[in-house]
Amino acid sequence: MALSGTQFFLRRRKSPKVPRGSRLGLVIALLFALAAARSGAQGPPYQTDDPVPVDLHHYEFYIFGGVDGTPVELDSTGPAFEFNWGALPRVQLHAILPWGVAAPLNHPVYAPSGIGPDEFGLTDMELGAKIAFIKETKHFPQIGSFTMFEMPTGNSANGLGVGKVWYKLPIWLQKNFGKWLIDGGVGYQVVPQTGYRNFPYTGLLVKRELSEQWELGAEIFAHGAEGAAAPQTQSSALLDIGGYYHFKHNTNEQFLFCYGHSVAGQTENYAYVGMYWTWGKDAKSSAPDDKKAAEENLPFPRPPNKNGL
Repeated sequence: MALSGTQFFLRRRKSPKVPRGSRLGLVIALLFALAAARSGAQGPPYQTDDPVPVDLHHYEFYIFGGVDGTPVELDSTGPAFEFNWGALPRVQLHAILPWGVAAPLNHPVYAPSGIGPDEFGLTDMELGAKIAFIKETKHFPQIGSFTMFEMPTGNSANGLGVGKVWYKLPIWLQKNFGKWLIDGGVGYQVVPQTGYRNFPYTGLLVKRELSEQWELGAEIFAHGAEGAAAPQTQSSALLDIGGYYHFKHNTNEQFLFCYGHSVAGQTENYAYVGMYWTWGKDAKSSAPDDKKAAEENLPFPRPPNKNGL
């Protein structure tokens, strides 16, 4: 997450005269259903997020990179670092520190936002809080919010940031059906900067657990026009397919991947690849003298010794 979001990495754009930067595009009211899912939270590597906070006293850490491109500009993020903390019951605190590249495609049709040299540097940092309002029951989904604040840490003159604080305000739902999982929701992005627009976004993800190691999913994610200073100058709907690989030597370590392409609206490509670790302290097995339980909760468990212990 992530992006996430998961999401979610952050898109960066630039233009020589209009203040620009970027932002993980989102929008338009549209919900579809596809196939593929399992129990658990979402977000990275998908653009659709989930309402499931990290467990209390648990942590998540991602190292990731991503690409988002339109005919206006190709933006990449990486290296980027995401940290999530289960700070309170049903509350997760979230932060992303991203570096990225803004690469205008210099097509005169999209001037001035698509004109200029490539730039690399720190982009806008993301801070947020995920809160679960309603728990999932047999017949009712879990519901929660994941408000995010994008801080103006990037150089907006070089297209690596927006230049002002901007916000993402979504509501997400999740329902599990055995090895299948469905996430979906809608949100509104507020960007109070010249050249940018406020816009809605929506997503629906279906995911399935195939084995102990593999999970695969597919999503429809749609967003509205983000403004003349952004690469996403028009609305778009994307079909993304991705998944997770759980490493056998450490079940708390995963490889994440996703690729998507627009199926309606402006041409757009999306890709994400990353590594994920989680660790924490469970209330039931966290006695100070429980050495084995403590070691199992480490993000990088020690390898067994020669006696297999």
